[in-house]
Amino acid sequence: MELTSKQRKILTSLSNPLEPLVIVGQNGVTEGLEQKTAQCLEHHELIKVKFNEFKDEKLELAKNLADSCEAVLVRVIGNIAILYKQNPDPEKRVIKLK
Repeated sequence: MELTSKQRKILTSLSNPLEPLVIVGQNGVTEGLEQKTAQCLEHHELIKVKFNEFKDEKLELAKNLADSCEAVLVRVIGNIAILYKQNPDPEKRVIKLK
């Protein structure tokens, strides 16, 4: 899924009040972290991932994490990555993007 700049802006503003649900620590992006990220995306559609470690590689790691979860990397701001994955069930979608 490709996002337009308008959709990115909307998702970024919707993510402002959110707390990071996934934290990348000293172990980096592991299989367990990928599974947790996928679960969080299933429940919330839009999440923040905080990088406490690997800050120099955060953009590449965030892209890989998004790819492994079949999500979209909305934006990286500071040490926080914003990920979005639209719920396949239209009835359960929290965020409505046109």
